[in-house]
Amino acid sequence: MLEDRTTAVSPGTPWPAAYPKGYAVVDVETTGLARDDRIISAAVYRLDERGEVEDHWYTLVNPERDPGPVWIHGLTSEVLEGAPLFTDIAEEFSARLDGRVLVAHNAVFDWQMIAREYARAKTEAPVRQRLCTIALSKELALPLPNHKLETLAAHFGVVQRRAHHALDDARVLAEAFRPSLRAAAAGNVRLPLLECRPLTEWSDTPRIGQQASGGYGGYRPNGWRPSRKRPACPYPNPGRYEDGKPLRQGMRVAFSGDTSIDRELLEDRAAEAGLHVSTSISRLTSLLVTNDPDSGTSKVVKARQFGTPVVDEAAFGQLLRDVAPAAEK
Repeated sequence: MLEDRTTAVSPGTPWPAAYPKGYAVVDVETTGLARDDRIISAAVYRLDERGEVEDHWYTLVNPERDPGPVWIHGLTSEVLEGAPLFTDIAEEFSARLDGRVLVAHNAVFDWQMIAREYARAKTEAPVRQRLCTIALSKELALPLPNHKLETLAAHFGVVQRRAHHALDDARVLAEAFRPSLRAAAAGNVRLPLLECRPLTEWSDTPRIGQQASGGYGGYRPNGWRPSRKRPACPYPNPGRYEDGKPLRQGMRVAFSGDTSIDRELLEDRAAEAGLHVSTSISRLTSLLVTNDPDSGTSKVVKARQFGTPVVDEAAFGQLLRDVAPAAEK
């Protein structure tokens, strides 16, 4: 049934040599969507290079806090009380991920949650690349009205049994990924692979204007988590960064993609140095910091359009050590 909805790869067709040799299709359920939220269940379907299932694995995880939106994931405090901590399952999780491309629907979210859990455990996930099935569906130009998992599943005739249950969501995604992968191989389509950078520096300390969250979108049973805000940069924008010269206080800096230092720590250090941390790219942006200059994200694309200078995280870290004072008015 699945082959009828996409282009099949005939037995004699050579498989693209540049494609990965194995995949780990992952889904995690969490206490919420914020940086301080925790994983409460995880599932992995391991697939071979052609998308065939090798095995699968599932675990609950005790988040050591309120489970968040029980009405979505169905996991209560009572259910999670006897579950293992993330540190208890980290080794087994790593064995399932090791040497494979992490595949997820909206993969940046799953990867960030996983990377933060490993950082809390003072170790790293053995993942170096990820593939988002939303991005792949766009590369394949699938005729989807939206990019929800259930829509992708319906397109390939995959039946969901328990939405927002990590094991079933991972199964559904694995079954939808297989024909997508075969269609990409048949058309020799470039897979939208992105680098995964494990966090090497992490802090659980709430940042400026931030409180611990307890649910999706910041909602808690008894209140609301205010959005994170920084004081306005007190210095005027001196213009664009020039290669070989120091950063100057007031310069507008934006970030894109994974960073090995927790993003909010990096942003805080930039703000403390007197830089203006921007969430978007415009003609006024002084510098874009990204480890994936070829990723094709909206910020990278706009930086190219505007001629905004681009540096990687390591170079930015060096520049932060000696930021020039703001120009006198």
